[in-house]
Amino acid sequence: MKTPEIMTDRLILGALRKADAPQLFEYRSEPEVLRYQSWAPGSLEEAMDFVTGFLRIPFDQAETWYQLAIRHRQSGSLIGDFGLHFLEAESRQVEIGFTIAPTHQRNGYGTEAVTAILGYLFDHLDKHRVIASVDPRNEPSVGLLKRLGMRQEAHFRQSIWFQGEWADDMVFALLKSEWSAAREREGQAPERR
Repeated sequence: MKTPEIMTDRLILGALRKADAPQLFEYRSEPEVLRYQSWAPGSLEEAMDFVTGFLRIPFDQAETWYQLAIRHRQSGSLIGDFGLHFLEAESRQVEIGFTIAPTHQRNGYGTEAVTAILGYLFDHLDKHRVIASVDPRNEPSVGLLKRLGMRQEAHFRQSIWFQGEWADDMVFALLKSEWSAAREREGQAPERR
C-alpha cells in the first residue's frame, strides 16, 4: 500500500524524504526528546538510513514499524514524526508513537496529528484497536492520550530497562467502537481521506 498523505488544518502527515534526515537528526538528538525515546540517531548517516529504510517498506504491512513525517502545512517543514507499528494482520491492531520537535511543542500539533492518525486508522483502514506505550513521566504525552479518549489499560512498574535504569511503562488503548461513539457524541461524522 502506498504511503497516505493525511491533511489537517495545519499539518500534513506523509512519507519521510531523504531531505528530512538533517532535521530529524537535529530534533531527535535534543536531550528533552531523547529522554523518552527508544531510538536516537547516533549520526546524520544513521538518520538517513532510518529515513530511507521506510522507502522500501509498504505502508500497513503486518508486523512492521512505519514512520511518517509530520509537516507544517504552510511551510512544508518537518516538525515531527509519527510511528505506526502494524501488528498481526488478522488482529487489525496498531501501536502508535509520536515525536514533535521541541521548537514546535505546546502548539497543539501533537493533538492534531494523533487525532488525524486515529481517524485514518479507524475510518479509512478499518483498524479495530490502537494502542500507545508511554513513559508515565512523559506527562504531556500521557495527557494528550487521555484527552483523546484513550484509556489506560496497564501501568507496568519498572518493566523496561531504558537508558541505564528501570522505567515504568503505561499502555493506553482505544477501540474503533469507542472512537466512533465519541465522534457521534461530538456531532462529527467520521472523515474519509
